[in-house]
Amino acid sequence: MSIFELIKVVILGIVEGITEWLPISSTGHLILVDEFIKLNVSDRFMQFFLVVIQFGAILAVVVLYWNKLWPFYNRPISKERQNRIRRENKFSLEIAMLVDRFCDREKWMLWFKILVSCLPAIIIGLPFNSFIEKKFNNYIVVSFMLVLYGIFFIVIEKYNKKRVAKINSLADISFTSALIIGVFQVLALIPGTSRSGATIIGGILIGWSRTLSAEFTFFLGIPVMFGASLLKLVKFGFHFTISELMILGVGLTVSFLVSLLTIKFLMGYIKKHDFTVFGWYRIFLGIIVLLYFAFMNILA
Repeated sequence: MSIFELIKVVILGIVEGITEWLPISSTGHLILVDEFIKLNVSDRFMQFFLVVIQFGAILAVVVLYWNKLWPFYNRPISKERQNRIRRENKFSLEIAMLVDRFCDREKWMLWFKILVSCLPAIIIGLPFNSFIEKKFNNYIVVSFMLVLYGIFFIVIEKYNKKRVAKINSLADISFTSALIIGVFQVLALIPGTSRSGATIIGGILIGWSRTLSAEFTFFLGIPVMFGASLLKLVKFGFHFTISELMILGVGLTVSFLVSLLTIKFLMGYIKKHDFTVFGWYRIFLGIIVLLYFAFMNILA
């Protein structure tokens, strides 16, 4: 792989690491970047790369939020607690003891809620994924969705200034509200919407704080992106050239490192600001994408 090709991969990794977590649509940016920076690879591998590179981004969430996500530990159980478990569990004492010693119930509940949020995307996304990619993966749809959700962010943030968040912690999330966020995530199946943008908007609308909405969006991305990457890998196969392996390795690494910085930035930013600036940015980008490709089609 030449130095020039390496620079292209690094740029794509940077774009993915930034846009995957900010509510500004990674698809919209990658469409523009791909127009100017084309890797010397097959179209099939490029489609695979643009999905799997997200795995590097999701690893950043795992690293940053490990203590909030890892549901296992090893703690001693006091005699008093053993007696309490015996009183409360007449039919499964051994299992109850095992769970109490090695499992963090609160974190397991969080994972169950995350999985509930994934159900709408699994039910709707898997059967219609090919249809959506074929019919909606074009610059007109992407531009429209960029602008539309940009307007949503501005309007919702103006509405939200008069409200006080009702839910501020992960422990207070109900299974019903988790399912509602999952429904909002389905909207992101349309290119240009932004998965983080859709779920953050959903969280704000149902009374979650901005910080909680962003955090849950990060966590929700773990099974979604892991599943998407695995599905693409199965479809693509496990046969790669040395050059393709290098491209994957560099892209994943850069995406991971940039995601670490982006997530930290976003969580610090929303403690003092709202998402209005991202709304205006989406509108600007949507117009740029539309005008650029419309102009290129005229020239063609």
